[in-house]
Amino acid sequence: MGPIVKQSINTSNVLCVILGGGQGKRLFPLTRDRAKPAVPLAGKYRLVDVPISNCINSGFRRIYVLTQYNSVSLHRHIAQTYNFDAFSGGFVEILAAQQTAKCASWFEGTADAVRKNLEHFLDHDFDYLLVLSGDQLYRMDFRLLILQHMQSGADITISTIPMPREKVPQLGIMRIDSDRRIRDFAEKPTDPELIARFKLPQEWYAALGIVGDSELYLASMGIYVFNRDVIQKVLAGNEPDFGRDIIPHAIKEYKVYAYIFQGYWEDIGTIKTFFEANLDAASELPRFNFFDMTAPIFTRARFLPCSKVNGATLDHALISEGCIINRATLIHCVIGLRSIIEEGAVLRRVVLMGIDYYETEESKKICESKGIPKLGIGRNTRIEETIIDKNVRIGDNVVITPHGKPANFDHELYYIRDGIVVIPRGATIPHGTVI
Repeated sequence: MGPIVKQSINTSNVLCVILGGGQGKRLFPLTRDRAKPAVPLAGKYRLVDVPISNCINSGFRRIYVLTQYNSVSLHRHIAQTYNFDAFSGGFVEILAAQQTAKCASWFEGTADAVRKNLEHFLDHDFDYLLVLSGDQLYRMDFRLLILQHMQSGADITISTIPMPREKVPQLGIMRIDSDRRIRDFAEKPTDPELIARFKLPQEWYAALGIVGDSELYLASMGIYVFNRDVIQKVLAGNEPDFGRDIIPHAIKEYKVYAYIFQGYWEDIGTIKTFFEANLDAASELPRFNFFDMTAPIFTRARFLPCSKVNGATLDHALISEGCIINRATLIHCVIGLRSIIEEGAVLRRVVLMGIDYYETEESKKICESKGIPKLGIGRNTRIEETIIDKNVRIGDNVVITPHGKPANFDHELYYIRDGIVVIPRGATIPHGTVI
């Protein structure tokens, strides 16, 4: 198959479904009180803002978000953020898992979540169902994906990304022929002989638009396009998951093609990937550009004042609205909304998610009388390699560092995951504490 020929498409023929994810165990404790797509990102966003924004920027405005676990804050965020006018016909709507007279079970996988809402989807007029993940960071024009799907005559198209050999055991990979049709699929393979069969031929790189000569494999991004009739057929059984169950069988029965995406893409599945993706946003040349206004990432408008910096030292710091920073030192940090950082504090490689409200003077006095720290980061406190969730009180003269500790550890005040300290939402770290 040749290159995609750009042409206008009818965006009203596409219905988008964003999967809210499971329990998010690998992102615990950030998912202790919220769904994975509701986890804050880059200071002011939520993870779910990324796929929703990609849909809106692509002209697709009929969007469902399927949720199940800890979904209250996700529901609130979407309700307060995405409201289209009455004449556009667009919507972003939550469909929560529920027990009904027909089905008493919860979502058991990605395919099962779509299956249990399929009747609702089929009430809409659409030709193509676009299925997305709610916890990935990337920027994609989905119109190009739909165009290739239409031009290839595909029943199903899977968005893929070239990946190096060392990442193959963590991903679902596929083998294609020269016209991009998928001929084989393997979920997280570890056998070297099996992996070798999936290597992308280097002589195809030019035709596929791939730059370089390194050894590459095509990995699934968990992004699927289904024809309307095909989604009904592939979900007729009871297989729970798209990647593990539906796709391997569909390759044998249907025309399944790969759309090859080349750009930044990160699956925010672990504490380490979440931490590094956030800190990268504060780098000089971030791999994902939040400043690209040709396809902006949308989020809730909060109408906060500008951040105020009183004599601080800043080096590669991303600072959100409504913050007050008093003569502190921030090195490679992401600072969330309404954060308060007191004099003498030193933060190095810290993701601070911020505060949901400004503490009143009366509350500050009551806390002070009880020896409880105020909301924010106290005086002369040193923190490094740490994620600090929302509404945390960290006192004066506190030290927080993962150095010299196990890579994974649970404590009543904090957690360590992948060698990164995580202070959970609403925690209080007393004055003088050393972690």
